[in-house]
Amino acid sequence: MIDVARLAGVSHQTVSRVLNENPRVSEQTRLKVRAAISELGYRPNHSARALATGNSRVIGVIAPMTALYGPASMLTAFEEAAQDSGFAVNVSTVRNLDEQSIAAAVERHLDQFVAGLVVIAPAASAEEGLAQVPADIPLVTIDGDPQKSTTLVTVDQAAGARAATEHLLAAGHRTVWHIAGPERWFDAAGRIRGWEQALRAAGAEVPPVLRGDWDAESGYLNGQVVARMPDVTAVFTANDHIALGLLRALHEHGRRVPEEISVVGFDDVPQAAYYSPPLTTVRADFEAVASAGVELLLARIGSGSAAAGERRIIAPTLISRDSVAAPPNR
Repeated sequence: MIDVARLAGVSHQTVSRVLNENPRVSEQTRLKVRAAISELGYRPNHSARALATGNSRVIGVIAPMTALYGPASMLTAFEEAAQDSGFAVNVSTVRNLDEQSIAAAVERHLDQFVAGLVVIAPAASAEEGLAQVPADIPLVTIDGDPQKSTTLVTVDQAAGARAATEHLLAAGHRTVWHIAGPERWFDAAGRIRGWEQALRAAGAEVPPVLRGDWDAESGYLNGQVVARMPDVTAVFTANDHIALGLLRALHEHGRRVPEEISVVGFDDVPQAAYYSPPLTTVRADFEAVASAGVELLLARIGSGSAAAGERRIIAPTLISRDSVAAPPNR
């Protein structure tokens, strides 16, 4: 601010008035200050301004506008964890996980001087918008890009997929097919990676990936193909909604689960225990993810530093139910 004041030939108090839209500044002075800000590439220290305005107990959260169980559960868990730590949560949901939407949500939060940001960024397109976050803002990403240097908390997707695949192989299946999630989602990529690792470690054939979305419809459509493949005896789906659609398709084609085909999902949605048959799945601990995210963010806020790079990887748990059995003798 002092550099801006020196370049504009005004006091730093005048610069502060311009930044806070004080009407008692002449238009000529305002233009000079704005020109100096533009030339120097100056941005206010938002964390310091949040402390000065007394709003430092507010955390901004950016999340996808979705009914998907994972992101929705993560958001609820995060709100509870933040409130338990004495912080209010200001949530901004985005309809599309793209650069423009994320950048706009970031700006909305910065205009309200939040103490820090949490971004649920499960897709590659969302990460591109995080470049708009100023360096002085504490930031934690949830389910973000594991290759980036940002502070990250995520479920160990690969470990969960390995556990699901190994469970099916241990039941006696020669290989396991996989219906994956959307291509640019980090969760989907991690689950493919873990599935492949388990098959290769067992010396099993790696079938081609069947690509889907996160909904039951994509499981149903892929299930129309799987049901016509008599050699398929085991399928691991990227989430429980896909598994639900798959079960419906198999039932329509007279393929019995688990007598002919075993199925394992991911997420452990509340309804999974009531599928027909009850679904074996991988349970993600969203409460643990949220608690770790709040802990890391408060550490950034408390230290007055937005240093990035620390990460917490939360292990999931395999939940065994009735959708897995030994393969039929053929």
